[in-house]
Amino acid sequence: MILVLRALGVGDLATGVPALRALRAAYPGEELALVAPRWLAPLVELVGVVDRQVFADGLGHLGWSGPPPAVAVNLHGRGPESHRMLAEARPRRLLAFANADAGWHDGPPWRAEEHEVDRWCRMLGWYGIPADRTDLALRRPGPGGLPTGVTVVHPGAKAAQRRWPPERFAAVARELSGRGHRVVVTGSPGERDLAAEVACRAGLPADAVLAGATDVGELAALVAHARLVLSGDTGVAHLATAFATPSVLLFGPVPPSWWGPPPDRPWHEALWVGPRPAGDGPGVHPALAELDVPAVLAAVDRVTAAARSRVGAVRRIPAQAAHPPLATRR
Repeated sequence: MILVLRALGVGDLATGVPALRALRAAYPGEELALVAPRWLAPLVELVGVVDRQVFADGLGHLGWSGPPPAVAVNLHGRGPESHRMLAEARPRRLLAFANADAGWHDGPPWRAEEHEVDRWCRMLGWYGIPADRTDLALRRPGPGGLPTGVTVVHPGAKAAQRRWPPERFAAVARELSGRGHRVVVTGSPGERDLAAEVACRAGLPADAVLAGATDVGELAALVAHARLVLSGDTGVAHLATAFATPSVLLFGPVPPSWWGPPPDRPWHEALWVGPRPAGDGPGVHPALAELDVPAVLAAVDRVTAAARSRVGAVRRIPAQAAHPPLATRR
């Protein structure tokens, strides 16, 4: 069995997909078990290569009671806590970044300024396991009872520094609504007040507020069938990349070269004004605050045009050239 640790959030799982697919290809006859939070289970299913999920909310005691895995893989961090958590399972082999504090001297060195996707592909490559950093797609779920063709505005983020001002999100939402977009505002249950504020300022109806009304699987389905996504540097941005949904993403203080979409996909645009000194207070970071509404609307026009061109190009590809859907392992 291959035991993989990635007990983090939506964006972390999405950026780990190329590494997970590489492990599946490297160990085709082994069960692949992923250590991740229970609430991520709907997204884990969409990766299509995980046989079993082991539930864990972050680092701590793993409580592993099964036989020692053939290989344990640390896709969580550089250690030492994550290394020690996997060591509890007594794996016959560990794939991880080198960390002297954990007594682990094998593996490549950690690089702080590296794209999150490339980080894990590089680590596996050091062990002779090739990974395709462009293999980011998730299986597309059905829409269920959710609306399709909507424009998703997601104003929240875990850190206050990564939250563009709500009045600017509202200004963009109001303009897009005036252009004929059906705008919905998403977020976690704790972000419902923020979403309601954005919707109210934008003049949207009350039923446009979906924050707290969808679990992560429903949010994924909403994004998969959306017209456009507008968000900061947070998990929903990675879902847009995974489903090739046109997106405008607002970055700061962290640059898109660390967490952004692939730069060769013009239907995703990450806006970034470059590094700026940190502000004095706990609010929005100056690098994000410099992004204004006209710049965001101009980016919307660009990704919309790129998406139209892409659809036209796809329609011209002969049917026999299409790739088959990913197989699901159970």
